[in-house]
Amino acid sequence: MALAAALAVGLAGCAAPNSQVAPDGKAKGGTLRLFNGKDLANFYTFLEKHRYEDPLRVFTVVKEDGAPAIRVSGEEFGGLTTRAEFENYHLVVEFKWGTRTWGRRFNKAMDSGILLHCTGPDGNYAGFWMASVECQIIEGGCGDFLMLEAKDADGQPIKSSLTVECEQSGNEYWYRPGAPPLTRGEGRFNWYGRDPLWQDVKGFRGRRDVESPAGQWTRIEAICDGDKITNLVNGQVVNIATGSRLRKGKILFQSEGAEIFYRRIELAPLKSSR
Repeated sequence: MALAAALAVGLAGCAAPNSQVAPDGKAKGGTLRLFNGKDLANFYTFLEKHRYEDPLRVFTVVKEDGAPAIRVSGEEFGGLTTRAEFENYHLVVEFKWGTRTWGRRFNKAMDSGILLHCTGPDGNYAGFWMASVECQIIEGGCGDFLMLEAKDADGQPIKSSLTVECEQSGNEYWYRPGAPPLTRGEGRFNWYGRDPLWQDVKGFRGRRDVESPAGQWTRIEAICDGDKITNLVNGQVVNIATGSRLRKGKILFQSEGAEIFYRRIELAPLKSSR
């Protein structure tokens, strides 16, 4: 909690509301407002069926709670991806769920995610995402880590692995500070409080969940410092990983069968890195 408070103060002190993304991905004036409140100029879209076109308007800028927000309908799987690549940064995102679910995720837990350090061609993972480290956004599982492995343009493997202090129960792994570290690729590390009785049903809420209730905004953060990634949800550290094989790349916001809104997407370069 002390760490979360310090980070929040530090980020507030370097905020620059008019900052923009430079062509090389560096900040002009400090914090980058990746969502500028007007359009999706800092992003491009890639979808399962329509690739670089978006005829279904999966990604749009709307008014939500009286302010600009990005609406991701979730109707088609894919992603909203930054045009620039980044490394060594503190990403701050505020999101809330809509009400609609679609297709193979109809009436299942509202599901999305932020893919960090995206590497390789568009769609090289599952045909619509990228090799990356995922900071999971799903009802009951916000802050989980997933490692997505794929291939580069030459067909060579892109490995994604993390090391997390964790406890195991069956085939599941929970972050536990001080537990023996374990290195895994192409799998999941649960955040510390993920409910062991989690069910993939719409509206699920675990007894220890720290994300906001449905219809309210949740703040999720990913601090990428060299090979270390720290996930925070509503100011609480929920997962920490080290030894990431991926350390830089684009950032992708998933469309995964559920309606979700983003009113804040900001990135602050770290002053120092590991």
